[in-house]
Amino acid sequence: MFERMDALCGHYEELGMRLNDPSVISDQSQWQKIMKEHAQLTPLINTYQAWKKASVDIADAQIMLREETDEDMRGMIQEDLEQTEQLRQEKEQELKILLLPKDPNDDKNVFVEIRAGAGGDEAALFGAELFRMYSRYAERAHWKVEVISVNENGIGGFKEIVFMVQGQGAYSRLKYESGVHRVQRVPATESGGRIHTSTATVAVLPEAEEVDVEIDPNDLRIDVYRASGNGGQCVNTTDSAVRITHFPTGLVVTCQDEKSQLRNKEKAMQVLRARLYEMELKKQQDSVSADRRSQVGTGDRSEKIRTYNFPQSRVTDHRVKWTTHRITEILDGDLDEMLDYIITTDQAERLKASEATEN
Repeated sequence: MFERMDALCGHYEELGMRLNDPSVISDQSQWQKIMKEHAQLTPLINTYQAWKKASVDIADAQIMLREETDEDMRGMIQEDLEQTEQLRQEKEQELKILLLPKDPNDDKNVFVEIRAGAGGDEAALFGAELFRMYSRYAERAHWKVEVISVNENGIGGFKEIVFMVQGQGAYSRLKYESGVHRVQRVPATESGGRIHTSTATVAVLPEAEEVDVEIDPNDLRIDVYRASGNGGQCVNTTDSAVRITHFPTGLVVTCQDEKSQLRNKEKAMQVLRARLYEMELKKQQDSVSADRRSQVGTGDRSEKIRTYNFPQSRVTDHRVKWTTHRITEILDGDLDEMLDYIITTDQAERLKASEATEN
């Protein structure tokens, strides 16, 4: 690991020098590419430098301990030595995590699809609450949310909603939300006060560029039709809504959020590319042996991942056995504590798997 780090330090210094090269500065595309790589390496290099400094401090303290005869001074040196050894162990653990293979999609924007599951209107209302939760979380992270398509149930719920979240690191955080979300509560329409259980399915897809997915135009059928629902005075008077059918997979994507037919087509193609890209990623993941897969998981939309229990004000993530009684704050988009715990657990499992492979 440390030989690799020394090589990365040399590469990091080279990147820093190239950023000040006039020929690179004049080529903004190349400069931005180098700047991005430099920024991505900075946390790793800083952690390694902190580990090296701790190692030097430990060596110096051990020499002082051997030469010092005063017991009080020896006690102080020993105390500092133990603290520095603990710091070095922490930095070494951080290094191992930072060196884990990075998901190439982590910096991408995402498409999020929420669909009502079991529970009828109550499931649709829960889907709308999940949309608000993610919208509020995106707002806290200074990300942009753009609705692609929505199918309402008439009482404020969503049978289905597809939206895009644009922002640095959106996929790295939201990818853990894919799966079945379950709600337990007394619906407003329940006169007997009985607790009902409903579900909504969340799928998080990384945005795919045209170079990521090749689509043959001959494999598509594109239909236009008159949009319905909210959207302005032109919504019911022009054929602006677009439906794209991909024959090889049977995937169907619709978009009617924009007044422009062209813009709706562009958005629908973005979603189609993302779904095809996700299918390809799943094939790759399925080919990986089960013992190397993370137990946290980020892609199986049929897996029940979380329960929101209103009578107990409880939210439980079943994958990592994490529970909080701050359901109001969670549904208001305060997801960082939960996501941090999930990500840390995932990193620990991948690190354990990596070490087992090496051994």
